[in-house]
Amino acid sequence: MKTLTIGLTQFAAVEDPSVNLDSAERLVRAAAAKGAQVVCLQEMCSTLYFCRREDPALFRYAEAIPGNTTERFASIAKELGVVVVLPLFEKRATGLYHNTAAVLDADGTYLGKYRKMHIPEDPGFHEKFYFTPGDLGYRIWETAFGKIGVLICWDQWYPEAARLTAMQGANVLFYPTAIGWLAEERETLGPAQHNAWETVQKGHAVANGCFVAAANRVGREGDTVFWGQSFVSNPYGEVIARTPVEEERAEAVVCDLEQLEEFRNIWPFFRDRRIDSYEAVTKRWLD
Repeated sequence: MKTLTIGLTQFAAVEDPSVNLDSAERLVRAAAAKGAQVVCLQEMCSTLYFCRREDPALFRYAEAIPGNTTERFASIAKELGVVVVLPLFEKRATGLYHNTAAVLDADGTYLGKYRKMHIPEDPGFHEKFYFTPGDLGYRIWETAFGKIGVLICWDQWYPEAARLTAMQGANVLFYPTAIGWLAEERETLGPAQHNAWETVQKGHAVANGCFVAAANRVGREGDTVFWGQSFVSNPYGEVIARTPVEEERAEAVVCDLEQLEEFRNIWPFFRDRRIDSYEAVTKRWLD
């Protein structure tokens, strides 16, 4: 394939998971109608971003993967002939939960899942209370439209995660996301925080010679104002599509896959890696 058309989606979640899943379905259909071949939904697309507080009652929102929701969206994927990246709150067992994304192929096949590896703990982002770190490693999937990798939100700050996924041949790194400003910080730090988020991901695209696609959410939940601005970066770190800050959106973004080969031939970063010198990167800190 010479091109891949990515479906970028974002919406404001509500308390009722059934309403959120209806919104997710509507946006998958809208992106497919615009020509999208691989549609990525936002992190934990069936729920509010409940990690703003610690509450054991919220474990009730977790579900099996595969399960009812993956079956629903597998049927939609098959009907529309699109690949769907479906991020959900996974119940593995009572007391054992993951922040997970299922990958559904264009014929409705459940290809597998990625469990978020990096789990943050910050004001307004109390994820360590809810999520066990992923144990499936970094993965890619050979879909009907090519090889894709999936990482989730906090993973997007770590070059190691992007590298290990890209090294398996991913043409696109998808980052389902739920990130925003704390209301009291938006005026003073908002532009800088958003710039850092977008810049680090554009760096992953450059360093690995691939496309990067981040699907964020919008709206205000408690003290958190999600900043939307889902985007696609090409291998040169150029943003070729960006959605608004506040609006629900489903976009289709055409990516030139031939650009990947051209880029990697010009800048052969994988060839020139000094893998014999990287042993220390597995340490927490160098004293």
